[in-house]
Amino acid sequence: MSVFQKFFSKLTVENIKIELMRTAYGNEQTPLARLDPRMLILWVLVYSIIPWLTHNMTILIGLTLFTAVLAYISRVSPLLIILLIIGVISQFTYLVFAAMFLGNSYAALIAVIPVALKVSCVSLATMAVFTSMDPEKFSDALLKMGVPGKFSFGVSYGYRMLPILIEEYQSIIHSFRLRGKQPEKPGFLYVRYIYYYAKMCVVAFYPMMLNTAKRTRTTVEALEVRGFSYTLENNVAKNLKLGYLKMKKYDVQFLAITLLVTASVYTTGILMPL
Repeated sequence: MSVFQKFFSKLTVENIKIELMRTAYGNEQTPLARLDPRMLILWVLVYSIIPWLTHNMTILIGLTLFTAVLAYISRVSPLLIILLIIGVISQFTYLVFAAMFLGNSYAALIAVIPVALKVSCVSLATMAVFTSMDPEKFSDALLKMGVPGKFSFGVSYGYRMLPILIEEYQSIIHSFRLRGKQPEKPGFLYVRYIYYYAKMCVVAFYPMMLNTAKRTRTTVEALEVRGFSYTLENNVAKNLKLGYLKMKKYDVQFLAITLLVTASVYTTGILMPL
């Protein structure tokens, strides 16, 4: 069995749900998880900007390799990596066909390589950080950095609503399959089955949003009864909540390694540009 056959055999709703949960809720066993969440946020913001400030291929390759190493040690989900690879390959394929129809000019294909490297670098950096960061830490870091409390809570609440949304959507899909009727014949290239499942996925989306809105309203009312808005504005409560956020020696070491690697990549790019 090939690698692609193994991948598609594991591509089930349950496995996708598990991978999404593992990505959303972070992995506390990775090296990046030990860092202060404020450091991770600032780092990913910087590495989302610097690839777009250069066209040097050597620099872009070096930055992409560095973020790929971080993604590997952060144990990023293989599903996300494969989706990234499929996106890059599809972009190249589209440009090849476009170049063929526009006169066999492959200048567009060569020109898109730096863009693909930039997108890959930003994507790998983002996946490495958010795979290693717990939603609660992410919310607390935003609050510590001066972001309004309601916004930071909304981010954390969105993470916590993710498993509820997936469970709700899966339950509605199962209900439609139990009560509905599949096409008796698959049709040419299984067109009838594809249309049936596509329609079911779209129709199931609306009751999921309605049920989620009801749950959200109940949650907000329960939080307000317990004085949630007051605790976000009270300095004493905020200090107690955010007291564990401190820059440590490990954060300084990571920053030093990042600066050293980035400086080495830029020096190599200047001396040996592609």
